[in-house]
Order: sequence, then structure tokens, then C-alpha cells
Amino acid sequence: MTVIIDHAEGVTTITINRPELRNAVDPATAERLYDAFIAFEADPEQRVAILTGVAGAFCAGFDLKAAGAGDSDQWIHDIDIPDDWSDPVNEPIPGPMGPSRLMLSKPVIAAIEGHAVAGGMELAAWCDMRIMAEGAVTGVFCRRWGVPLIDGGTIRFPRILGQGRANDLILTGRPVEAEEALGLGFANRVCPKGQALAVAQDIARDLTRFPQECMLADHLSARITPAGLADALRREWRSARTFAAEGKAGAARFAAGKGRGGDFSDI
Repeated sequence: MTVIIDHAEGVTTITINRPELRNAVDPATAERLYDAFIAFEADPEQRVAILTGVAGAFCAGFDLKAAGAGDSDQWIHDIDIPDDWSDPVNEPIPGPMGPSRLMLSKPVIAAIEGHAVAGGMELAAWCDMRIMAEGAVTGVFCRRWGVPLIDGGTIRFPRILGQGRANDLILTGRPVEAEEALGLGFANRVCPKGQALAVAQDIARDLTRFPQECMLADHLSARITPAGLADALRREWRSARTFAAEGKAGAARFAAGKGRGGDFSDI
């Protein structure tokens, strides 16, 4: 079971469970994550969701072994954005990492331990708040492999960080540890190692106690409009074609053992 779902006190915790790959997401896992958040949105008893990963990692991005072998080709084809799509609220469609094209009415908190990189960083940015544990690392690590940001990163990073800081991370792909992420505005809070989920759960329980209609109305008003998000995602999706030109070969190099352990000197 690559996605674990728990419910308690109006809080849904959705956990990526692929520890052998630092919770990298393959197409089957992406589909399960998408379904889990659709179910959360539809459940009137559940008010806040938490996204996290097992074994001291949040998510290492899309599964480059699957991508390099061509196992994700059909998934990428199937999730092409329709030309007339304009409403991510009432016409939900999956993104490459699963829920990244959804615009939920209820808040989602990322509880980040270890790596939240590449598509994992995009998933964290999709969430409404990010709790990072000491020692956690984020970054656009897919820069090394020619794999584009196609899960909303080019849209959400500038909104969260500001354009200049987003440019730095998008262009360089450099690692960013928790304390710097807090200073940049990516992390909302930093906590001791091993405590990200507990802190996220405390915040989530607090949110469930507020008058919900008012909180959710303000939450919606503070975000990009649904039509604006759809337009931006469609524009970003054009970058997917670069995966065939550069990313597939880069993913194959990763699958062959290049760049392991954070060494990108020979990629």
C-alpha cells in the first residue's frame, strides 16, 4: 500500500509509503494520492488534511526509475490538460504527482522530514502550510536531469517566495535546508527532527475548532482564482515536451546510479 490514509478528530493524514525510494511517486501512487484528496474534499466530517511521508522522508519527487524506463509514458499521456479546462474546483483533474492540479476548499498542511525535492517540493508548495523538521532539505533537484517543473512549481514558488528567490531556486536547483527555507518563506515553521507530523497535527486540530465557513472563505479569497490557476497550469504544462528531449535521458542516468547521495559532480 503506497498511500496510507488515517482519520482522527476531523483531520485526514495522507502518507506516502514508498520508503525504499524516499517516497518517490510513480503513476500508481500519484493516482492514489489524487483519489485520497478527492475523498478528503468530499467528506464533510474531515476539515484539514496533512500530507507526509514514511521513514524520515517527505517525497523525493517523481520516480525517475519509472520515468527513465518509459513506465510513466502512458500516465503522462493520460493526464494531458484539455484545451477547454478552466475550473480546477468543479472539474478536478490529476497532475503528474497526483493532487497538484486540485484546488481544494479545505486546508492541507505538509509535514516534512528529510527530502522534499523536485516534484516533492512541488507537492509541498501545493499544500497551504509547510512544517519542516530540522535537517529537512528542499530544492529543485530535477534541474540536474532535465526534468521540468510540471506540478505547479513555476506558479506556486514565485507566489510563496517572491520572484527573485524563486528564480534562484528554479535556476540553480540548489539544496535549501529547513532554517533557510523558513527565512525564504517556504517553510512556515521549523521544528525538531522527528516532530513535523506532531506539530502539523496540533495545528490541524486548532484549525478544526474555528468557525469553518469564515475561515474557508478567507482561505479561498487569499489564493489565485480557479481560472487563473488553470491558465497558469496549462502554460506550465507545455514544458512537459522537454521531458522527451532531455528529461527521459536524464532519468535514465539517475536510474543507472548517477547523482546518488547528493553528488551531482558527474551527471
